Amino acid sequence: MAIVESQTGESQTGSRRERLRERIENGSLQAGVMGLGYVGLPLAVELGRSGYSVVGLDRAGDKVAAIERGECYIPDVNDEEFQTLIQAGKLRATVDESALAGCNAVSICVPTPLRKTRDPDLSYVMDSAETLAANMQPGTLVILESTTYPGTTEEAILPVLERSGMRVGEDFFLCFSPERVDPGNERFGTRQIPKVIGGVTEACTELGCAYYGKVMDTVVPVSSPRVAEMVKLLENTFRMINIGLANEMAIMCHHMGINVWEVIESAATKPFGFMPFYPGPGLGGHCIPVDPHYLSWKIKQIGYEPRFIQLASEINGGMPAFIVSKIQAALNDREKAVKGSHVHLVGVAYKRDISDVRESPALDIIGLLERLGAKVTYSDPYVSTVKLESGTMDASPLEECVDAADCVAIITDHRSIDYPALLERSKLIVDSRNALRGVESDKIVRL
Repeated sequence: MAIVESQTGESQTGSRRERLRERIENGSLQAGVMGLGYVGLPLAVELGRSGYSVVGLDRAGDKVAAIERGECYIPDVNDEEFQTLIQAGKLRATVDESALAGCNAVSICVPTPLRKTRDPDLSYVMDSAETLAANMQPGTLVILESTTYPGTTEEAILPVLERSGMRVGEDFFLCFSPERVDPGNERFGTRQIPKVIGGVTEACTELGCAYYGKVMDTVVPVSSPRVAEMVKLLENTFRMINIGLANEMAIMCHHMGINVWEVIESAATKPFGFMPFYPGPGLGGHCIPVDPHYLSWKIKQIGYEPRFIQLASEINGGMPAFIVSKIQAALNDREKAVKGSHVHLVGVAYKRDISDVRESPALDIIGLLERLGAKVTYSDPYVSTVKLESGTMDASPLEECVDAADCVAIITDHRSIDYPALLERSKLIVDSRNALRGVESDKIVRL
């Protein structure tokens, strides 16, 4: 394990601090994870692999029941390791909140969505804090991992945990450590991604680093929870804004008759001063479309207007409509109206090779096409059903629909799709991901 040098200094050790440190070092610590989704379950597995006994808490009984049966529902988790931990009793799941009383360290990994007004919804986080406060024993290390705005750990979580009279840094220890999970990334899993940790006190940071230091290849101590909270928001705001720039470049290139993919790939040959980002049908997932709005909301509270975030959000949010306009124009060039045409979408997950459809632009594209009167179907090797405003839609057989479709739109470029075969069978393809890179055909309309 590599540790990036912290700017914090040494602090006096107390008995609770020493006992917790000893538990971490000898592996007798009982770890808890609140929330067993894309973040929590992979973390729980890594904690178990590192020697800790782990209990996962989730109110979704179906998830708990699946774990109890030894069934892993997160594709990024190694199934063999998962089974080994379950069979050895090193990992278990429960809906019983009292199980937290036996935990020496608890990681909070619950969702932080946006309300319809685009304001932060901390209800899951605050509910977790209340649950933990009612069950937490003295000497517990608490680590919030849910993405949120700077100040949440100290302004919202800390007061809840201190209601019992316990003092942070002495009776319990509190940190923020942003999750950095990238679903489907085969190179960087939970263990390989450096772990940023900011504690409320020096003792909190020290224990947080020691705890995760047995689990992660690298831990990165920072001076405060606010810094750690801002790190996550910077990472995803950086990506959101640069994707927004790539998307606007695609729109400008469209109007000037220039191939944006060729432009970006050629610019990427510069060995310094340029990092390629690529356009697409819009942003999806729980992080990039959501996290910058937490920062935007927070900074507006002190009277500053985050113009880059607002502009990038506007551009990215308009991409599904732009893709639909490309489909409409492509059909029009072949003397077909959208109304009554069969449009088949290839891929509805928000990114390649995963099953996650949260905030997927494909859902907006389907809705827009349906409102224009198109008959819409989709196929996706990872997604069998999607929920739409109009109801649910089941996946259709790829070959059958491609043969029948007036237009095929590539929305998610899953690597398992045979794109040359797709091109051969299709009458018309709108490629929003450059999946047919380097192929020339009058059937192809590129973003």
